[in-house]
Amino acid sequence: MMKSIPLVRFRALTPYHIELSQFRLTYSKAGSIVSAVLVLLGVGLDYSLYPEKFYLFAAARVLTAVVTLLIFWALYTSFGLKWVRSLTLLWLALPQIMIAWMIWDADGVESLYFVGLHLAMYATGIILPIGFYEGVGFGLFTYALYFAACYWNSAGLGDMGRFVGISLFILFSATVSAFCTFFNERGRMNIFDLQRQVNEKNATLVSTNEALAQIKGHMIQQEKMAALGTLSAGLMHEVNNPVNYSMMALNMAMLDPAVTQSADLKESLVDAKEGLARVQNIVSDLKTFAYQKPGEDSSRIFLLEKAVLSAQRLTGHELSGIDVQVNWPQDTHVRGDEPAVIGVLINLFSNAALALRKAQRAQPRIEVTGQHRDGRLYVTVRDNGTGIEPDNLTRVFEPFFTTRGVGQGLGLGLSVSYAIIQRHGGTLVVTSEAGVWTEFAFDLALADAAV
Repeated sequence: MMKSIPLVRFRALTPYHIELSQFRLTYSKAGSIVSAVLVLLGVGLDYSLYPEKFYLFAAARVLTAVVTLLIFWALYTSFGLKWVRSLTLLWLALPQIMIAWMIWDADGVESLYFVGLHLAMYATGIILPIGFYEGVGFGLFTYALYFAACYWNSAGLGDMGRFVGISLFILFSATVSAFCTFFNERGRMNIFDLQRQVNEKNATLVSTNEALAQIKGHMIQQEKMAALGTLSAGLMHEVNNPVNYSMMALNMAMLDPAVTQSADLKESLVDAKEGLARVQNIVSDLKTFAYQKPGEDSSRIFLLEKAVLSAQRLTGHELSGIDVQVNWPQDTHVRGDEPAVIGVLINLFSNAALALRKAQRAQPRIEVTGQHRDGRLYVTVRDNGTGIEPDNLTRVFEPFFTTRGVGQGLGLGLSVSYAIIQRHGGTLVVTSEAGVWTEFAFDLALADAAV
């Protein structure tokens, strides 16, 4: 259950006052129109009660309605928004002043127009968003007008019993109206607090959903790697044995005297041997990349140059026809999770290859460079493909964001890669010039860096 909120807190809550100003503005506009209409409709009452004063009272009503409508117009200006509270109290006071003047000019204490004073106070307390002290002030102001109208009437206070009774009735209505404004104000404050809490909860839910989406993306990637690990294990079992047998047979065939006598035969056997060696390398790369469980031995030392070669071989089909230039420092030993880093490189090479195919460059090129700095190895992968549009540049690492067609990717590769590099204490960043080039850069701890 929400605790009641002390009234003294209202003045300190600026957001509440901002919202209350808009609330007051809306109600003040509507209320001023209703007030002007009711004031004008009172001409029927004037005609029935004081036909001899009809034109005088009608003129007073028109004047009051015109001034009220001018205030209504002012509420649509910046001045009106700034002074909405004062303008609201002003148009509320106008009918009370008019009625008090009519009481003074007519029968004083005997006039029935005191009922109009009550109606205005009840409407103010129940409907309009004014504060408690404003409600009290409006009630006292109304009674002061009534007292002055009766006192200065030609008949004076006249029937004192009637005057006291009506006075108590007006003060009673003023008290009820003030308490209505008090509880209405507390209710508005509670509603505002509830809205604020709901907005905060919604913001928390949005961030939680985003976090869950990222976790889901990571789980999908882990499942892919686990599936690839199972596949590589099967490949190692099913492919390695026949490849080894074939390599042994080729080595024995190379010793045959007939090979030395036929250059074509020797060349064919050498080509076959190189092809089988490539198959062995691919299977070995798959084992390095996926057969090891992700995160297992995640801080071991490995040669990044070798990891890049593995990633190149695993994306060999996509990189076909692309010139991959590599520029390494003397030592590329780094510390980290080699399979995960290979996964990052595969993703960067695949994206670069796709951009190069879209760009249809005459000389498609990917440049991989490394540089030692502050105990870390900084790596850049740059292509001369289509580049990235400025509007998309800040979104490339968002989960599920992709510019590929439906069914061509989930948009998880770069978000997962970003998380992997972040887990290694580094940062994956992107820079690009749309239509010209794109460069991804990340850093890893050197092998001799402090752990």
